[in-house]
Amino acid sequence: MPTRLMYAASEYDADMLYATRFFAPDAFVYLEKNGRKIVLLSDLEIDRGRATAKVDAVEAWSDYANPLKKGKRPAPASSVIVAFLHAHRVRSAVVPAHFPLGLAESLARSGVRLCPAQKSFWPEREFKNVTELAALRKALAITAEGLKRGFAVLRESSPGPRGVLRWQGKVLSSERLRAEIDTVCLQLGAVASGTIVAGGLQACDPHDRGSGPLRAGELIILDLFPRHTPTGYHGDLTRTVIKGRATDAQRRLWNAVRAGQKQAFAGMQPGADGATVHAGVVKLFAEAGFPTEQRDGRWTGFFHGTGHGLGLEVHEAPRFATTKFVTGQVLTVEPGLYVPGIGGARTEDVAVVTKTAAEWLSKLAYPFEL
Repeated sequence: MPTRLMYAASEYDADMLYATRFFAPDAFVYLEKNGRKIVLLSDLEIDRGRATAKVDAVEAWSDYANPLKKGKRPAPASSVIVAFLHAHRVRSAVVPAHFPLGLAESLARSGVRLCPAQKSFWPEREFKNVTELAALRKALAITAEGLKRGFAVLRESSPGPRGVLRWQGKVLSSERLRAEIDTVCLQLGAVASGTIVAGGLQACDPHDRGSGPLRAGELIILDLFPRHTPTGYHGDLTRTVIKGRATDAQRRLWNAVRAGQKQAFAGMQPGADGATVHAGVVKLFAEAGFPTEQRDGRWTGFFHGTGHGLGLEVHEAPRFATTKFVTGQVLTVEPGLYVPGIGGARTEDVAVVTKTAAEWLSKLAYPFEL
């Protein structure tokens, strides 16, 4: 078993959070040697770490830093980490590919040889256990409540001049609706960041967050992916709606996306090839009259992946089109179509691959005309 080493803040580094289940906003050291897990924490975090970190031992930064002090000047972090590793007789270790370069060079000069992980640092993160599935279901339930708030506000809104929506006496903008959605998530214990509320032409750019007034008669994409604060796991759901009656073209686009999602979900059989499933969705859309192609210098149709892994990161392994499905994988299923002049539509849910097929983890209705 190789010795493993990380230096990161678990609030922002999913690998560190996965290893320790301890939330800290500042970088700390994780060492795994001979199956024993040790973290080196600042005195500020030491008591909390000993109470909650899922490791075998928690050591204090000051125990290594104080002997290295020169007068009132604290010892450099790299020197403290070198002392810690030497105390544990570490001469080589596997580190994540994103390990800090400056620290790596300091460790090399001290005689500690580092080897970056060739693939995922924790390959097992791709396969969710019962506890992780429960955390994902909770995050997805909160996500659903946030989107329900978005539906409710849109239902309560009414079109004003030039179709601009108004709600509670003011213009309903992407920003206002995003705030309503995100606030519900916060109240339920999750933090939403980057929520997409994009209508009209903005919805034809899959990652445009949306800005300015929303309008009746335009397709509106609502894409929400909050992080559940107690566990760190994310939800990720998307719905496409319209205020008022849809045109025939808008309805055909929306229906095609729903059909594409159903087909992709049905194809998530253990051992099936994700690339083949993805290609099948592209073909289905083309046969429905929505080919993937470039028009006037921009892509139209279905020009992103069918889905991605979901867990402690919004986008993590595996990618839908680069995997053969294996029991325990959790992926989003989110085909979309983007056609300027008609609009953008995307529908996203989350599924776990079981021993025989796939099972939805998310539960949320598919409203369209509000």
